[in-house]
Amino acid sequence: MKIKYTLLKKEANTEARFGTLKTNYGEFQTPMFMPVGTEAAVKTLSVEEIKDVNAGIILANTYHLWLRPGEDIVSLGGGLHKYMNYDGPILTDSGGFQVFSLANPKNITEEGVKFKNHLNGDLLLLTPEKSIEIQNKLDSDIAMSFDECPPASASYEYMKNSIERTLRWAKRGKSAHKNANQALFGIVQGGYFKDLREKSAIETVKIDFDGYSIGGVANDHESRSDMYKAIDYTIPHLPANKPRYLMGVGEPIDIIEGVIRGIDMFDCVIPTRLARHGHFFTRNGKLNIKNAKFKADFSPLTNDCDCYTCKSGYSKSYIRHLITSNESLGARLLSIHNIRFLIKITEDLRNCIKNDNILEYKEKFIKDFYGDKYEQE
Repeated sequence: MKIKYTLLKKEANTEARFGTLKTNYGEFQTPMFMPVGTEAAVKTLSVEEIKDVNAGIILANTYHLWLRPGEDIVSLGGGLHKYMNYDGPILTDSGGFQVFSLANPKNITEEGVKFKNHLNGDLLLLTPEKSIEIQNKLDSDIAMSFDECPPASASYEYMKNSIERTLRWAKRGKSAHKNANQALFGIVQGGYFKDLREKSAIETVKIDFDGYSIGGVANDHESRSDMYKAIDYTIPHLPANKPRYLMGVGEPIDIIEGVIRGIDMFDCVIPTRLARHGHFFTRNGKLNIKNAKFKADFSPLTNDCDCYTCKSGYSKSYIRHLITSNESLGARLLSIHNIRFLIKITEDLRNCIKNDNILEYKEKFIKDFYGDKYEQE
């Protein structure tokens, strides 16, 4: 079975949607935040801990798994679910973002992208067909089209040619897709040019994918309003009966604003990356556990959090000690908390959609989290 999205409720005052996403590994509510497990593991966490934070879909990275252990090894191991011992749904990206960060512009051709393997320097070629072949073997629940990922600072003319190439690659990738149990999402690009976003969305929908993603907003934007404009340009042209995924976005306010604009799915490395540097989310903003004021603070990270870290008696003082001593348990405990924080926001937003009060939730969140320091521009 491929995934099936069901729209259950639209918020009265916004484009926010409450729905369900049915997969081969269960049915999950949207909007949702998806933790990132780049190399088939969410950094420092076991699959049991991933489930405990109430995660549904998690991500794995096609590029990294292609290089090691290799898609054939994963396939021999029974596919990603068995290989990583996770009986929940998995989404794999196309590898495009990583490849384009390694490639020179001259090595981007109609065939695909040539780049150097970051592990050993070998010259590699990733094409739309190869990306889909790898993802078919990984056997994720959702595969992503191979798209060009130009910087948002690219000129209008470059971006115009880029979306045309991405559309051609999308058609090639769909033709190469052979896994009957795997959904395939198309990706909308176009930078912050309204007409290009609209064209990319309209033409991508014509190809008829199982879901649609908005790309190119997480890696390079001048302001939050740029990101929100790109979403606003795209959403009206996406079908209501299929899921919408905003790629690589995980700041709490961006999740809230994305949901208000009609996004169903989010992913980002932010919660685990912040944790490794000692940062943790609270309703009153982001804090750094390394701060000296926490040295003798024996309270939990937050009193209103239901995550394992906060419920189990781990104090700020102890976690600070772990982080400053480079003990991996510290990053693990903060990762659990940060991921749960973002997932809890999506749970709150689902309730807001049901009760038609999402704008009030946003206003309170901004006041509590940022105080008078919030800037959209």
